Amino acid sequence: MKKIRVAIVSYGNIGKHVLETILCTPDFELAGLVRRDVTNIPAELNNVKVVTNIRELKEVDVAILCSPTRKVPTLAKEILSLGINTIDSFDIHTKVWDLRQELDVEAKKHQAVSIISSGWDPGSDSVIRTLMQAMAPKGVTYTNFGPGMSMGHTVAVKAIEGVKDALSMTIPMGTGIHRRMVYIELKDGYQFENVAAAIKKDDYFAHDETHITQVASVDELKDMGHGVNLIRKGVSGKTQNQLFEFDMKINNPALTAQVLVACARASMKQRPGAYTLIEIPPIDLLEGEKENLIKHLV
Repeated sequence: MKKIRVAIVSYGNIGKHVLETILCTPDFELAGLVRRDVTNIPAELNNVKVVTNIRELKEVDVAILCSPTRKVPTLAKEILSLGINTIDSFDIHTKVWDLRQELDVEAKKHQAVSIISSGWDPGSDSVIRTLMQAMAPKGVTYTNFGPGMSMGHTVAVKAIEGVKDALSMTIPMGTGIHRRMVYIELKDGYQFENVAAAIKKDDYFAHDETHITQVASVDELKDMGHGVNLIRKGVSGKTQNQLFEFDMKINNPALTAQVLVACARASMKQRPGAYTLIEIPPIDLLEGEKENLIKHLV
């Protein structure tokens, strides 16, 4: 069976875990890695083809975009224009639909597939929420994140002018309400009050209670652990008081990487266009023959 050839685009926390996942997944092979700096290569990439442009790689079936969320729309369009499938973990919930519509046009134009927002939230948690709503069509679902490090929020803080390093922790308050605890190191010459005000105005933080603290070393605080608790209370048919709960404690980038790789596999089975994870048949995410999977899982 021909293996799926994957390019990893960007090499931060998620990119490193995607590399690990690809190397231990039998139906994939690594075409190479795309990053801005090819002069300073970490030791673990010594046997990996590292380039600055995906065009330098041969026979790429799918590109897994491990870049910051706000770079995804432009990057995905560029790669889809080459006829290469794209997978991303775009995590601004309010803009997912717009991105799907935008990339759908580009993907169909170039006979490619784009699966967007394919981390764990949005992503695999979205699938759980969808299933819960199917089980109890009337009701309320609460998504409670954490406590743990939010990669998307942390990257957003690092992009604020004056921030040298940052960590954003998500603390669940219950009923889907969260507190953001942000720890920052400042660059020389910047005032904490001005930087803190800019962080609170950012769309990642403007809608939640946010507390910002200046620290000497962000690295001493980092822990990639995270989690989510999903609760739905609703109605099945005419029967009240149906209660469902899903809970997990995870390593954030490792789970994101695993879902991205599963979606890369699924992208090879879809018609051209853009999709969110709730539109993908779950069986398409798995390695193996459909008959055997059905016999094992049903």
